[in-house]
Amino acid sequence: MSTHGRPNALARESSPYLLQHAHNPVDWMPWGPAAFERARAQDKPIFLSIGYATCHWCHVMERESFENEEIAAILNQHFVPVKVDREERPDIDAIYMAVTQGISGGHGGWPMSLWLTPEGKPITAGTYFPPHDRWGKPGFRSVLLELARVWKDNRGEAMQQAQEITEWLNRQGKPTGSAELGLETLRENAAMHVERFDERCGGFEGAPKFPTPHRLSALLRWYRHSGDGAALRVAARTLDAMAAGGIRDHLGGGFHRYSTDREWLVPHFEKMLYDQALLVEAYLDALGATGDASHGETARDTIEYVLRDLRDDGGAFHSAEDADSEGEEGKFYTWSMAELRHLLGADAEVAAWAWGCSEAGNYRDEATHEATGANILHLPRTLPESAKARDLQPGELKAILQSCRDHLFEHRCRRVRPLLDDKVLTDWNGLMIGALARAGRVLAEPRYTRAAEEAAEFVLRVMQTNGRLLHRYRAGQAGIPAFCEDYAFLANGLLGLYDATLEPRWLAEATRLCRELVRLFFNDSEGLFFTQGSDDPDRLIAPSRSVYDGAIPSGNSAAALALTRTGLLCGDDRLLQVARKVLSAMSPQLAGHSPGFCYALAALELQCLPVQQVTVAGEMDDPATAALLAEVRGTWRPHTLLLLHEPGDEGAPLRDVAPGTASQLPVNGATAAYVCRGQACSAPVTTPVELATLLA
Repeated sequence: MSTHGRPNALARESSPYLLQHAHNPVDWMPWGPAAFERARAQDKPIFLSIGYATCHWCHVMERESFENEEIAAILNQHFVPVKVDREERPDIDAIYMAVTQGISGGHGGWPMSLWLTPEGKPITAGTYFPPHDRWGKPGFRSVLLELARVWKDNRGEAMQQAQEITEWLNRQGKPTGSAELGLETLRENAAMHVERFDERCGGFEGAPKFPTPHRLSALLRWYRHSGDGAALRVAARTLDAMAAGGIRDHLGGGFHRYSTDREWLVPHFEKMLYDQALLVEAYLDALGATGDASHGETARDTIEYVLRDLRDDGGAFHSAEDADSEGEEGKFYTWSMAELRHLLGADAEVAAWAWGCSEAGNYRDEATHEATGANILHLPRTLPESAKARDLQPGELKAILQSCRDHLFEHRCRRVRPLLDDKVLTDWNGLMIGALARAGRVLAEPRYTRAAEEAAEFVLRVMQTNGRLLHRYRAGQAGIPAFCEDYAFLANGLLGLYDATLEPRWLAEATRLCRELVRLFFNDSEGLFFTQGSDDPDRLIAPSRSVYDGAIPSGNSAAALALTRTGLLCGDDRLLQVARKVLSAMSPQLAGHSPGFCYALAALELQCLPVQQVTVAGEMDDPATAALLAEVRGTWRPHTLLLLHEPGDEGAPLRDVAPGTASQLPVNGATAAYVCRGQACSAPVTTPVELATLLA
C-alpha cells in the first residue's frame, strides 16, 4: 500500500481493499452516483478496477501501475478511475466479470480492468496488465493512451461497441428451456467426475487445481445413496491428497486458496473463510462415508485455525488472510533448510524428510517459476512410509513431528503476518455457521456449536436493519443491502444450527429468511433469483443471476437448497414450488454440465431421492429422547431431516413454524419417534431398536 501525500476519495470508505488504494496518486473514487456524474460532467470514460484485499496480483498491479506517478497522471487526465471491492459488491463483479470473460474468450480473474462509458456500459475489458509493453503484448500505459485516443477520435465506434456489449450482456443468463432432472442426473454427475479424475494426484484436470469441496460432497452423498465405490474413491483420494499437500497449512491449520500445480504442492497462499467452511463440510462428509478418523482431524484442524485467526471480537468471522507479507508471497509460510536446522536441532533432518523439504527448496515463484530455496511443508509420503524409511515406529515419528510443529508454529507467530481482511460478510458467515454447527455435533465438540450460535447472534443482531439483512460489517459499521447469496447461505447455516441444537428459533429465522428471499429476489417469469434485491436503489446495466458454482456455490443453487430443506421441514409447499422452478430454469445447463452445479444437486437429491423426515416427540432433557436422537444421528444420513417436538408450551415455537408436528406427540407419556416419507408416516415407535428398523 502506497503512502503518497494527499489521500483520495477512498480514504472515507470502510473496505480494506479500497483503503489499500486510498493514498495512490490515482484519483480513485468509489462506485456510486458521484463517480458517474463526474464522468458525465468531464466527458470522460470510466476506468473500473475490481479486486479484493487479499488478491496477490491486485497488489502487483498496484505497485507497478497505480503507484506509478506517470501512469497515474494518464489515468487522472483521461479517465474517471473507480475502485470496487468484489467481495462487497458481488453484483457489480458478476456483471463485469461476464463482460471480461466474453471479451477474453472465457478467461477472467482479478484484478479486473474495464473501460466504461459514463453510463456504465463496457467498452472493453481485461485483467492484469503489466505497466509497460512486454513480450509483444501492450502494457497498461499503452492501453490507457490508446483508449484515450479512441474516446477522442472514434467516440461513435466506442459507444456503439459499448451498446452492443450491453445488449449481449442483458441476453446472458436467461433460462433456455428445460431438461429432465432426476436420478440419472446424479448418476451422470458421478460418472463425469470419475472420468475427469486425476488418478496420480487426485482432483480433476490439470493445474491450477481448486478445492471445489461441493463437488466432492456431491460424490460422497451419491455414494451414500447408491454404493458407487468409484465415486467414493475419487472423493476420498482427492481429500487425502489435499490434506497431505502444500495447499494445507500443516502448522497453523486451514487451507490456502488453490494449488498452482497438479500435485497440490505449491499453493496460492491466501486463505478464504468460504474455503474453510466448505472444506470442513466435505471432510465431515468423508468421515461419515468412510469412518476414517483422519478426515475428522482435518476438519477439526481447519476449524481451530478459523476460531484462532479469523474470529471477530463480536463472534462472527473475518473474510480472509493475504498471500503476501513483507511484499513477498508465501514468506510467512515457507522455510529454508537452514531455518529448520536452527530451530529443530537434532530433529531437523527427520522432520524435513517427513515434510518433503530439501536444500534446494520445493517452492517455485508463481510468476517466474524459478526456485526460491524455500520449502513448503507437505507430506509426500504417508506417516508409516516415512517412519519405515527412517527406522522409526509411526508413533515415534508422529511425536517428533508434533514437537517440531509446536516449535515452528511458535516461531512463525513472531513473523510479520499477512494482511487480515477483517470485514464480516453475511454470506460467508452463513457457510461457516453451518459448518461449525455440524462439526460441533459430529465431532462432539460443544464449543464449535457455541461459536456457530455466537456468529448467528451477531449477524442477526448487528447486520440487519428493520428486518432487512445487510451484506457487510466492518469497524462498527454494517452496510450494503444484502444479496441473494446472503439470504440463501445464512438460511442454510441456520438450518444447520437447528439440526445441531434443535432450538426452534433457528428454524423460525431460517424460514423467515427464505420467505424474504423469495419476496425480494425471485423473478417468477424466469424462475431464477436475481443477485440484487428488488428494493436495492443501485440499479445496474443488467440483472445479475448467479447460477454456476465456482469457488463458492451459486446464489440460485444455495437458494434452491435452503427452500427445499425449509419447505420439507415446515411443510411449506410455496417454498418447495419455488425451489422446483429454480431447478427447472437451471436444468439445461445442469443436465449438460452437472459438475458446475453440484450445490444444486443437493436440492435435487432432496426432491428426487427417498427422503426421511424424523420427528422425535419428547422432552429435550429426557434420556429416552437423547437415545432416539442418537439413533438418528449415529449414522451419516444426508437425506434424513430431523425435528424435535417438545410437548406442551415448550413445543409451541416449533408448531408455529412446522404446524405438521402438532399431532406428533409422545405415546402414553413416553418419548416417541415418527418417520415420514413423502406423504406417508409410520406408526410412532418408542425404542431405538424399533427406530433403527424404520430408518433402515
